[in-house]
Amino acid sequence: MHSGLVHSLDFDRAGKTLTYLSIPFSIDRSPYFQVKVPICLIRNGEGPSVLLMAGNHGDEYEGELSLARLIRKLDPDRISGRVTILPMANTPAVMAAKRCSPLDGGNLNRAFPGDPSGTPTSRLAHFLEGELFPRHDIVFDLHSGGTSMEHLPTALVERNAEPARHQRAVALMKSLGMPYGFVADNGAASPTSMGAARRAGAIGISGEFGGGGTATVDSMAITARAIDSLLVAAGVVDEPVLAPPNGAVGATQLLSLSRHSQGIYATRRGWFEPATRLGERVAAGQLAGWYHDLERLDVSEEALNFAEAGIVISRRLHTMCEAGDCLMQVAEPVPA
Repeated sequence: MHSGLVHSLDFDRAGKTLTYLSIPFSIDRSPYFQVKVPICLIRNGEGPSVLLMAGNHGDEYEGELSLARLIRKLDPDRISGRVTILPMANTPAVMAAKRCSPLDGGNLNRAFPGDPSGTPTSRLAHFLEGELFPRHDIVFDLHSGGTSMEHLPTALVERNAEPARHQRAVALMKSLGMPYGFVADNGAASPTSMGAARRAGAIGISGEFGGGGTATVDSMAITARAIDSLLVAAGVVDEPVLAPPNGAVGATQLLSLSRHSQGIYATRRGWFEPATRLGERVAAGQLAGWYHDLERLDVSEEALNFAEAGIVISRRLHTMCEAGDCLMQVAEPVPA
């Protein structure tokens, strides 16, 4: 009664069910409090099983808004199989507009495989990896740069040791219509949702769909297209649900981000001024920006240069920085 996670889901029930995952967690104002994580299960006959989740980090809104809309729009009669939707996986973080949960400081995307008797974030991670992910063929986790980062729209899959499964994952990633894509290799013990999906036997797909702690016309459009495209490619629906087709899209450029030297990090308190834009191709040694010290106005700003060539995929939006903050990242284009 005081640990674990409880729910009333019937995974074999046809139609649409909107309910909650409930996590007991005593707090000062409510000793028998439960964290309520909304979840929607839509099923119609036999077919693929797809899990769509957003709000892994609370301040990443494109996926949260799009999946909330999908819950309202997706008619069970339109699908073949099962679609499970978690629009606000880390609900406390979503409601607080924070990356991590204010209840326990938990970063859900670093909490897998979790602990059934741990903090709320850890209990949720344990349920997702141990109970929910294994029931699905595909797990699609939608991210964006959050409040502090601007990110190039980029899809991601984890490398899988099984060649057929890996090829299927890359093909599904390319079907999203994203301009860029990664094949990540974070190891068997990866604490991320994609590592958890792989351990659960599902194909994990993720991506960054915007940033800045906001939603734009463009970021919402690319998110809707990716969700629609995945559901069609998986064989769950035969036409888009969130948005009408908007013409052909270009091929996905694969990228590699595998070395810390591809990032520029602050080593002290300061104020960062960028000199390059997201999506630019840069050379090793090229100017990335300047680091100012507004506490020492007599000291000139420091020029920061890229250590490696590539495409600028992210930059810090907050000008004020502390030691350890990532200021920019470049990724290396690789053959498809």
